[in-house]
Amino acid sequence: MHLLRRIERHLRQSGMTATRFGREAVNDPRFVQDLRAGREPRAHTAARVAAYLLREEGGSAA
Repeated sequence: MHLLRRIERHLRQSGMTATRFGREAVNDPRFVQDLRAGREPRAHTAARVAAYLLREEGGSAA
């Protein structure tokens, strides 16, 4: 699944703000806003976000 779609789904399900997600996942409060504007994250950053999502989702594959 595309990274931004996974993030958006997580935000909807958790009620978390985009700013908080970016800060917690990659220490960048503008991360989600930048993705929405077309930013492509580096492979390492995408891996950090995917790992964060797995932790938050209880380790289930998304």
